[in-house]
Amino acid sequence: MRLNLRYFSILLLITLVLGIIAVPQTTSFAQEGATLTIYSGRNENLVGPLLEQFEADTGINVEVLYGDTAELALQIVEEGENSPADVFFAQDAGALGLLAENDLLAPLSTDILDLVEPRFEAADGLWVGVTGRARVLVYNTDAYSPEELPVSILELTDPKWKGQIGWAPTNASFQSFVTALRVSLGEDAAKAWLEGVIANEAVVYPNNNAVVAAIDSGEVSVGLVNHYYAYGYLRENPDAKVANYFFPTGDIGSMINVAGAAILQSSPNKVLAQRFILYLLSQRGQTYFVEQTFEYPLLRYGEFELAEGLPSLDEYITPELDLSDLASLQATIELLEEVGALEN
Repeated sequence: MRLNLRYFSILLLITLVLGIIAVPQTTSFAQEGATLTIYSGRNENLVGPLLEQFEADTGINVEVLYGDTAELALQIVEEGENSPADVFFAQDAGALGLLAENDLLAPLSTDILDLVEPRFEAADGLWVGVTGRARVLVYNTDAYSPEELPVSILELTDPKWKGQIGWAPTNASFQSFVTALRVSLGEDAAKAWLEGVIANEAVVYPNNNAVVAAIDSGEVSVGLVNHYYAYGYLRENPDAKVANYFFPTGDIGSMINVAGAAILQSSPNKVLAQRFILYLLSQRGQTYFVEQTFEYPLLRYGEFELAEGLPSLDEYITPELDLSDLASLQATIELLEEVGALEN
């Protein structure tokens, strides 16, 4: 009976959130002209429309500072208690973990944490995943079939891949993957892999969209990105010669990271901040991410239709990895600098 009551209470919470955002705003929040400051490592083109809809639905004014997730995390650490940010909306768990390690985050309410599976949130309740993103190998379908692609990401150091690999080392999700590599296989193994890919003359691109475009044009044959970049590219270029390849058998190259959110300990607007995170995890917010950005929804109790060919989180075999262990972002950046991955 206890489980049924808990399930009912969570459904009631979701219903209330959806109900709140659907009605005209006469709350004190709107009347007082309350403003929520968000530092977003998510690109404005991806999440800007949803944040505008949040403003329209709630009457809460939003000020957003967009930037690179890692750089924003380091900026918040530098700002400390004087940071104007109320919410950090990050592209990956590692940056959130960095703020947690520096005691800059406030505990989230159980109302928020209960909406997401424990594997997609911090064990100490300081951040929560909003969407999931799988690391994949995007490939040129004219050049390769899935059967010809490597079983493990570690095989990309083989000389047969020389000149064929595209990557974006400045991307936050790539840096989180390298952190996972360090945590799972050790510093020496991570360094050796990076050096091996560099020796294979991996082509550096400014972002993941550029990687996918280069694969389509034949400039390179494969690239390391998150799964949704190929879907977004195919939406704009239906005849593109690109597809996602998911490394099998739980390879570290198929980790699932999260875009997540946290509330700053120094925020004077924690109630508004909580309301924003609930909005991201509402049926409306999650549907936006599924339909517009092709990400995995993390709301446990919703029903969503995933992009064609995208395996469900239940059937996708991923490596054993605690996302809370990805906090050593600075050490990863130092390693990338040491091997020369950030020079171009």
